[in-house]
Amino acid sequence: MSVLKGAAIFGQSGGPTSVINASAAGVFLTALQQDCITKVYGAAHGIKGILEEQFYDMGMEDKYELELLKTTPSSALGSVRYKLADPDVDDTDFKRLLEVFKKYNIRYFFYNGGNDSMDTCNKVSKFMKQAGYECRCMGVPKTIDNDLFGTDHSPGYGSAAKYVATSTMEVFHDARVYDTGMVAILEVMGRNAGWLTAATALAAYKGQGPDLIYVPELPFDDEKFLSDVKRVYENNNKVIVAVSEGLRYADGTYVADSGVRDSFGHAQLGGVAYKLADMAKNALGTKVRAIEFSLLQRCAAHWASKADVEEAFMAGQTAVLKAVEGLTDYCIGFEREAGEEYKCVPKLIKLSDIANTERKLPREWINEEGNFVTKEFVDYALPLIQGESSPPIENGLPRFAKLKKVLATK
Repeated sequence: MSVLKGAAIFGQSGGPTSVINASAAGVFLTALQQDCITKVYGAAHGIKGILEEQFYDMGMEDKYELELLKTTPSSALGSVRYKLADPDVDDTDFKRLLEVFKKYNIRYFFYNGGNDSMDTCNKVSKFMKQAGYECRCMGVPKTIDNDLFGTDHSPGYGSAAKYVATSTMEVFHDARVYDTGMVAILEVMGRNAGWLTAATALAAYKGQGPDLIYVPELPFDDEKFLSDVKRVYENNNKVIVAVSEGLRYADGTYVADSGVRDSFGHAQLGGVAYKLADMAKNALGTKVRAIEFSLLQRCAAHWASKADVEEAFMAGQTAVLKAVEGLTDYCIGFEREAGEEYKCVPKLIKLSDIANTERKLPREWINEEGNFVTKEFVDYALPLIQGESSPPIENGLPRFAKLKKVLATK
């Protein structure tokens, strides 16, 4: 395939992770080394920044600061939840994107996100083709939910799982300080897939984890929940329960639905632990604590998985190299090689396959009673949390990347 010469732009979208910036580092550091890439831009707040012509000239950044992105949490460029319309219904945004791409001669588009973000990347690619504008579009995966189709796991999951498992172990010890009864309910992120909540089982693998785990793959039942909690409490006088924020009843309604929807139509969740804590307190009459890990589980760069950081960087790096080779319309995924020793290699997944598709926790990895996960899950997840990665420390505190964010001009 012929060499395509032009600028590259990278955007971040959706909820951040503790390693999403490692993927940004992979894209920027690799793209800046390519002869065919004339400029490297970073979009402020994802696709919205491109529409508003707000993006940064990454060639103006110090290389050391770009390297520090590997251990800097959250989305350094700013993220967004912006849904592009169906271009057959309203192509206003797409025409604007084309206008900006032509103005800055952008020929490489890298979009970092989850299911919805891959849909955005796919729509942009299709429109550019229909408009006769050559642009290579590649998805760079991320999500702590670990629900992306076609990949063994997603960047961001390993570090979030490591944090959740560690925090659960710490709660386990704290909950046993007093000789009085106590129930602790831990709320973990996960709208429709229970991968992250299941990670609390890694703490149980060490003998310091939850007694019960409930994930959204199975319908939630109030009476069964209370029966399970009561049984454990009567035996141990202590109960730790891990629940997904996206627990649903058999009729499909969320256990904790605020009624608020984002631009993609997703329910704003949160508060399921408090609702279940009230139920448990009324049923048992004992002390009950609701603990919501909230944003901490997705931004704990100080306790990131080294394997996760390295793979996140590899995802960004591979996206650039494959685009330069001439490939387009793919998202980078991971394939786990067979063998006792963990080894993961990059693979390509069609954007049309991964967009808006969710991968659930396999039913066979949930126990028959529906209140815990099996050893197969532990065997799957344990390699993903290996190794320690943390930012450099200055004066006892982490040193995160400080980008100049010089706006691009034309």
